[in-house]
This record gives sequence, C-alpha cells and structure tokens, in this order.
Amino acid sequence: MNETFIGENLMPGRIGHFFVITALVASALSLISFLNAMKSDTPEKKRGWMNFGSALFGLHAISVLVIFSSIFYICSHHLYEYMYAYKHASLELESKYLLACIWEGQEGSFLLWALWHALIGVFLLRNKETNFNETWKAPVMSIVSVANFFLMMMILGIYFFDIRIGNSPFTLTRNEIAAPIFSQPNYLSFIKDGMGLNVLLRNYWMVIHPPVLFLGFASLLIPFAFACSSLMNNAYTDWIKPSLPWVLFGGIVLGIGIMMGGKWAYESLSFGGYWAWDPVENASLVPWLFLIAGMHTMLIYRATGHSLHASYLFILLSFIFVLYSTFLTRTGILGDTSVHSFTEAGKAINVMIGIFVLSFTIPSLGLFFSRYKKIPSINKEESTDSREFWMFIGSLLFFLSGVFIILITSIPVYGKTPGLSRLIEKIHGGPLAMPEDPEFLYNKVMIMVAIIIGLLTAITQYLKYKSTPRPAFLKKIIYPTLVSAVVVAMVAVFYPFTYEKHGAGFLIAIYLAFFSSAYAVIANGWYMFSVTGNNLKKAGSSVSHVGFTLMIVGILISSSNKKVISDSKVNGIQVPTGNDPMTKKKEDPTENLTLIRDVPTRMGRYEVTYQKDSSGNEKGRKFYHLNFDEWDEKFETKKPAFSLEPDVYIMKDNNMSSNPDTKSFLHKDVFSYISYAINSEQNTDTAQFKVYDIGEGETAFYGNGYFTLNKITQNPVTDKFNFKPTDLALMAELKFVTKDSFSFTSTPLIIADSMGVSQWIDTVYSQNLYVAFTGVSENRKIKIGIKEATGLIDFVTVKTFEFPWIVLVWLGLIIMALGMQLSLLHRVTWKNAYKWTSMVISSIILFYLFLLAN
Repeated sequence: MNETFIGENLMPGRIGHFFVITALVASALSLISFLNAMKSDTPEKKRGWMNFGSALFGLHAISVLVIFSSIFYICSHHLYEYMYAYKHASLELESKYLLACIWEGQEGSFLLWALWHALIGVFLLRNKETNFNETWKAPVMSIVSVANFFLMMMILGIYFFDIRIGNSPFTLTRNEIAAPIFSQPNYLSFIKDGMGLNVLLRNYWMVIHPPVLFLGFASLLIPFAFACSSLMNNAYTDWIKPSLPWVLFGGIVLGIGIMMGGKWAYESLSFGGYWAWDPVENASLVPWLFLIAGMHTMLIYRATGHSLHASYLFILLSFIFVLYSTFLTRTGILGDTSVHSFTEAGKAINVMIGIFVLSFTIPSLGLFFSRYKKIPSINKEESTDSREFWMFIGSLLFFLSGVFIILITSIPVYGKTPGLSRLIEKIHGGPLAMPEDPEFLYNKVMIMVAIIIGLLTAITQYLKYKSTPRPAFLKKIIYPTLVSAVVVAMVAVFYPFTYEKHGAGFLIAIYLAFFSSAYAVIANGWYMFSVTGNNLKKAGSSVSHVGFTLMIVGILISSSNKKVISDSKVNGIQVPTGNDPMTKKKEDPTENLTLIRDVPTRMGRYEVTYQKDSSGNEKGRKFYHLNFDEWDEKFETKKPAFSLEPDVYIMKDNNMSSNPDTKSFLHKDVFSYISYAINSEQNTDTAQFKVYDIGEGETAFYGNGYFTLNKITQNPVTDKFNFKPTDLALMAELKFVTKDSFSFTSTPLIIADSMGVSQWIDTVYSQNLYVAFTGVSENRKIKIGIKEATGLIDFVTVKTFEFPWIVLVWLGLIIMALGMQLSLLHRVTWKNAYKWTSMVISSIILFYLFLLAN
C-alpha cells in the first residue's frame, strides 16, 4: 500500500508494467536470436540460436499473459486508482462484460492482438510438421517478433525526454487528471464509480467479436511472414504449401469475426441492419477480400504453376491492409465518419502507428518488386476453357473490389495528408469529399461484383485445370442451370423484390445478382453430390462456395424486401426522432409509431401494446415491454404472438442510446428499437388526487368530463383479479365520458387484510388519468380519488422492421466457414491434424454460440 495515498493498490500495476518491459525486451532479444540463427553457418550454431530465441519468445508469451491478467484484475476489482479501470469499468457493469473492458481501450486492443501473436508463435515453435522445418522457423519467427515488439511499444508508456512512447494501461488516475481531489491522501474515497463501458458495447457479441476478429488479424501475419521469408531466401516455390493452411485458417476466423461485428451492429445499433459500409467495417473487410484472392491464386499455383506473382502480392497486401485498418481505426482520422473508430490518442501514438505500418509495408513490397523478375512464371497463357483462368479472374475481381472499397473509405485520409491533399485539390478543382450517398455508391458497384462472382463460382468447379472438353462441361452444367432458372422465375413471380428506391435499373441488377448467387448455390451443391461423391475431404471448396453465395442470397433478399411496419399514419401521432445514427440524415417521422401505454395500436399485421417499462442493472437504462398480437384478417381475430424488450440508455447529457430487440422466425426477423422515449426524471408530475363522494348510479364531474359509478363488486374475479370468497376486497366499476364524447371504464380496487388497507390504482394512460378507490364515507358513499396528471402522457416511439429470410445470411456464413475448415484439414498432415483442430476448436464453439443466439 502507498504511504501517501490511502487505499491505493499499486502492486498489480507494478507487476503489469514490469512484464510490459520484460515482453518488450524479450521480443527484441528473440528477434536478434532468430536473425543470428538465419545467418549461422553451422547446424550447431543455428540450433543454439534457435533454442535461445525460442526460450526468449516463450518468456515474451508468458509476460503478455501476465499483462493481460493484470489488466483484467484491475478492471474486475474496480481499482479506480488506475486510469484504465476508471475509464472502462464500473460497479454496475455485469460481470460478463468485464472482458470487454480490456479491449474497449486502445491499449487493451493492442494487447489482445499481441496475445494472439504470442500464442500463434508458441504454436509455430512447437510444430513438428515437415512443412514447417527449421529453414522456415527462424525467418518466420523473426517477423512475428518484430510485430510484437511494435505492439509492446504501443503500451510501454515511458517518457523519452518530453515524448511518451506508447500509452500504458497501468497509468494512475491522479497522474492523468488534473483535479484538486488528487492532491488529497484520501482521494479514492471521492471516486464512487468509474465511467463504465460504452453503452453500445454492452452486448455479448462484444465479448467474443473482438477476440475472434483480432485472431483473424494475427493469423494473417503468418502467410505474410512465409512470403517475405521466401523472398529473402530466394525460395520462391516452397512457401505455398506450409502457408496455405494459415491462409485458410485466417479466412475462416477473420470472416467469422467480421460477420460477428455485423451481428453486434444488428443487435446493438439502431440503423436497422447488419452492414452500413461504415469505414471501419470496410477496413476489416478489405484484408479478407485480398486474402480470399490470394487463397485462390495459391491453389492455382499448386495445380498448374501459374499465378505465383499474384499470390505474393495478394498475401502481402492482406496483412499490410490489416495494419492500414489499424491506422484508420486508432488515429482518430475517421472520427467524423465512423461509429466504430477510436478517438484520437495523441500525436506521438499516431506517429508510432504510422511507423508500424510503414515498417512492414515498405520492406515487404520493396522486396517483392526487387525480386519480381526472379519469381518463376510460366510464359504460356492459361486457356480460357481452363479452371485456373476463371479462378484467376475471380481472384482479380476480389482484389479490385478491395481496392475500390479502400479507395473510397480513405477519402478522409487524403485531405489530411500533406502534399496529397494539395495535389488532389489541383486535379479535382477542390477538396475531395465523400459522395452524398456513399452506401449506394458501394452497393451499385458491389452488386455488379456479386453478379460476376456468382456466375464464376457456379461454373468454375465444373472446369478442369489446363483444358476442359466442351461436351463434358455442358453435360454437367445443364441441369443446375435449368434448376436455377426455374427457382429464380418462381421467386420473381411469387415473391418479387420490392426495392425500387434507386430505379428499375438497380432492381434488375438485384435480380441478376440473385440469379447468379442462387445459381452458384445450386451448381456447387450439385457438384458436391454428383462429382465428389459426398467425399467431404474433397468437397471443402464446394461447401465454402455454397455458404458464401447462400450468404449473398440472404443479403439480397433481406435487404431488398426489408420493410418498415411502424407507420405513424395509422394513429397520426408524430414526435421528433432526430437523425439516423449511421447516415446522419433526418429520420422519416412517418416510419416511427408512437405507442401510448396500455393502448393497443395497429402495426402492420400486428397489434402492439406498450405494457410497461423496467429499469436495467445499469443506471439510466430502461427496458420497454412491447406485446405483439397477430391479426387474422380472415376471421378478424387476434392471438398472442411474441414480446420484444428494446431498451434505451439516457445519458448524462440527456441524449439517448437505443438498443433494438429482435424476434427471429425461420422466414423473417421482426426488429424494433426505441426512436424516442421520455426522460422520466424530467417528466415531473405536480398534480394531486381530488376525492369525490359518490353513490352507486350517481354522476360527478371532473376536469375533462364526468364519470358514473356503475356498481361495487366484492371479491371480484376478472382478468385482472381472482379473489376468494373469504377475502375482503371491493372494486368500483366507473364509466368516464370526456368532453369530446370518448368513453372508457376504470376499475380501482381497495383491499383489507392482516397487513392493513391497500389500494390498487387504475391508470388510464390515454387520458393521463389515475383513479383510486380511497374508502367509504360516513353516509356509506364511495370515496373516489382522481388525479389528472400534469406530466407528459406515458408513451414511447418505436421503429420496427421486418427482415425476410435473414437467417440465410448467418447460415451461409457458418456453412462457408465449415467448408474452409474441411479444406484446411485436408491440407495438413493427418498425423498433426489434432494441432490444427485445437487451433480451430474455439471457432467451432463460436459457431454453436452463433446458432444458439439465433
């Protein structure tokens, strides 16, 4: 304990900071050892340096685990003397979100990335497969050590003169915040709670999405390292085989991680969807597109010897753009255009991130282009009737898609880059700005990509490498082609797409993309059963293609036929709803339906009742219970369907953050979020009850009309009450008639038991009226208390969508990942397959979580 400041627990921070320095030094020394192993001229020296480097890397990995554990301890024990815990943890935070506190901040996310690098490095060092022999270990591990050296620098937090190198997660709050209380020995007694996790991150997907995403990012380093190592050692043809399993693994995990982010957005953000072409979403997608392009060119090379240059380029760029996505996300350069990006962390850390990116980009691409002419190639062009020709076209299309996406996404960067901004202004005639409707720009380009990719995915499997006899090809492809045409025709007739926002031309493009994607699903399924003979070891690519194109089918259907069912024209009540959180455009008030408490309101085929609200565990969080009854138009009856509980956080500045709730069916999701809610703390009510003495059959006047006491019932048995004959309860049945001739009933209740006399106050929310049975007067008349509330009527405004067949999106992802896992296990020696199984077991578990969550 500190002798000056009461209650401080400095030991976890000291341990954590000590191991940050240890991890940094160990990574640097392991790098030196691996480099010496590469230069050693005898096997004994090489083995000695490798053993020393392996031991140091093991120390580095242990140190990273200790750092991670220290941060978790600090956050979970709410040690607010540490700035990291104060910024990210709070007492109200549920325990399941404590892990998310670690990677909410810059430092924790860098640490998570380093942790995956460390664990992968340990796996590589212990790997005994012949594909990864001693020739590869030293150069590959040297590159892993360089990456983790940079990541440790990011969390070092040591001053070099006036410049702080990295941001330490173990800095003390009193050293970071200038406030008078921190000069007092008992300052911790004034800190009642931390700031807590961002309300948008309080979702179970944020506990598992970032680790999976960062595992995907970390795994892309390994094929990058193999490619660089082969260029350094002039071993141009040997790197494909040992790196291909890592490419498949990265494709699985990064793809899952990206779509888990989509699932989080679907469940936590109120823009009504799972993808919004947000810049940070794009920055994570681009490396995956480059990786998939590289995967296919590597398969081409293994089969034919073609596309080795392209394989190098695509694999190098996949990890380079992981680093570039880090630059976009963490420097704050996208702060005005993305809901995901971190705020700016300071000039020093931004410079460090820039150096990190350039330290991998310049040497790797420089090495590639300097060795370009030495890389073997086959001068003979591929035949247009060969599998490799169309596989390369597909790979090139994936690559160009990634280039297009990143060029548009980086527009905010151009204006902040000295020299480049002036050049663009000179050429463009002014500053370059994002298009007015960037979402449509992405969609209209990517819909054309989807058309071509779908067609290529459908037919390429039926082609042979080098050359394909035309009669045999036509015989195999004719049946899936006819079946696909029939399926699409039936969809067009019985379930037409209704998306007409951008005109008939774009609608036609949607139909073409649907045909090509459905064609790919059917053709690959047909190929899997008719050609591979259900041999799962050989069917991995077909399964992956079915999953990928099924996901595209789900995206097209759910996006094209998505409809808003909350139509305020039904009840005519409109409230200000503000701007859409993603597009920043003014929301259409007619698409937001206002629900008055306890008043059933028609919403499409449903009748919705806002029944109650309840407070969540976190301060300012409130859940709204919405009951949906489904109408049977034929019989004009309704039946209970389901309930939703969207919630909101009322912030300290009275802004509102809304989290949607979803009811999933096989064929659709009903998705609803709160677009406007009353701040109950500001909605004060100063009205008092006014008591009336009234007899049975008599009438009395109140502020907005009159009411009549119809009868008194002893121990009533109704939908609301079920008293026994031995109970002592009286219920008054009152009829109210307003000045505008609306009538309604109210049934307040008074109960006497061993605990005394209690009242059940009836609330008529449509009239802002509270009615109480307060007692019986001396002349045996009934005392009725009426309060006409002065506060706002209790209501909530919701926006509700129907997403048809969105289940196909998530199902397609799972099938694609399983197919890639089959391909992965097919390409490693079965003697060591258990090691790869242990590497992917976490993703398999996440598949099941994914299914259960739906």
